[in-house]
Amino acid sequence: MARKNPSFENSLQELEALVERMEQGQLPLDDALKAFERGVQLSRVCRNALQEAEQKVQILMDDKTDPTLRPFTDES
Repeated sequence: MARKNPSFENSLQELEALVERMEQGQLPLDDALKAFERGVQLSRVCRNALQEAEQKVQILMDDKTDPTLRPFTDES
């Protein structure tokens, strides 16, 4: 089942639960690998949400009178 745009908070909560389960060291290897893969996906969702929020804050804090959002591009 594909998940559609989970919220930052839900993604972070799921990631924290995964980390806790993995830290217990009781998962079989296959389950641990699946949990790790899901954790990577969730961390990307969280990172992207934080980058978007940071961009919005930067635009709003800018001295321009018309704060319009632009697509985020990583120019590095």
